[in-house]
Amino acid sequence: MVKYDLLNFTVRGDHTGNLVALEKGTDFPFDIKRVYYIWGTDKNAIRGRHAHRKLEQVIVCTSGSCDFILDDGHERATVHLDNPAVGLHIKSNIWREFTNFSPDCVVMVLASEHYDESDYIRDYQQFKMEIAK
Repeated sequence: MVKYDLLNFTVRGDHTGNLVALEKGTDFPFDIKRVYYIWGTDKNAIRGRHAHRKLEQVIVCTSGSCDFILDDGHERATVHLDNPAVGLHIKSNIWREFTNFSPDCVVMVLASEHYDESDYIRDYQQFKMEIAK
């Protein structure tokens, strides 16, 4: 079974709307060193198509929805994200792709490390060889 976690964030809300606050050491499995977000993606586009050797990520679909396909080299799992109060925690050495974007989809990614191209495995066969070691 592909290992991942779904983190349920505390929602604070009233008649004016909702708020999720993520605090270091309280709500998160790692120190956040990088944040980026993706939007305006075609419904059938496939993004990601890589794994990380070291980096961990929490992905939050802040608006709309999309599907994440996770692969540990043996099994695949599809996770549908459509709730901004839920974060998908992906650890290292998991191949990830995401697709099936709704027109209003905005995905925010919180990463455990700064950008480092050498941490990426962008070829699926290379990924399979590295995890087999």
